[in-house]
Amino acid sequence: MGQTSMLDNTRRFTGRAADYDQYRERYDASIVLPRLREWCDLTPDWLIADIGAGTGMLADIFLANGNSVFAVEPNAEMRRACILLHPGQHLLQVVDGTAEATTIAAHSIDLVCCGRAFHWFDVDQAMAEARRILRTDGWFVSVAFGRADDALDANLAIEALLRSMTSSGNSTRDAYAKYARLPEFLVRDYRQEQIEGAMLLTWPELLGLMRSLSHSPLPEDPRFPEFEGRLRDVFSRYAVEDRITLATRYWINVGRF
Repeated sequence: MGQTSMLDNTRRFTGRAADYDQYRERYDASIVLPRLREWCDLTPDWLIADIGAGTGMLADIFLANGNSVFAVEPNAEMRRACILLHPGQHLLQVVDGTAEATTIAAHSIDLVCCGRAFHWFDVDQAMAEARRILRTDGWFVSVAFGRADDALDANLAIEALLRSMTSSGNSTRDAYAKYARLPEFLVRDYRQEQIEGAMLLTWPELLGLMRSLSHSPLPEDPRFPEFEGRLRDVFSRYAVEDRITLATRYWINVGRF
């Protein structure tokens, strides 16, 4: 990925931080932490680097475990939101950096994690950087979680709508192919698990969730009225008792270099 593309990715969520924090799916500590304790022997004294931390949702899982966390985020708006949402949180340090250049000291981190961000990284550079900042035998964890694209008719309808808003018309999940490369790097103690679930959303919650996605037009975009109207049609078609059900999926990958 070229320098221009990497810069574009850091700007994808400008104008979306408020919706992201309010409407994006929250990671469930009761799902993530027991697996990391079993697979990695995670303990509260580990130092964590959350890469592409956004507003700090994945970092919150580790903060709840008592870990100190570097929240590395390249987007200024998201960094400000992360700071404002964690007042007085002495275990959290918000860092202006990228997956490819975190600014974190070499061999200082016990576990590098990323949530809904890995697909925006330059994989080779990001994994080299993760290896640089990890201590010997440190762990890398990817916790992708959110709306599935193919499990229910409502999911398929929303994916088709989002795809029509991309400049290429391609699937919004094309970049997710990068996750398939994780075993190439995590050659020791690799584990992967997928966990299916569902979320029920009111109309305002669905609209807010969609506004938080990088492929959706923002309200100031001339395409937004059309997008909102078509999304309302999807909601009307699939909602039951004023709530639409969307399938969700965790895709957890864990291992060591």
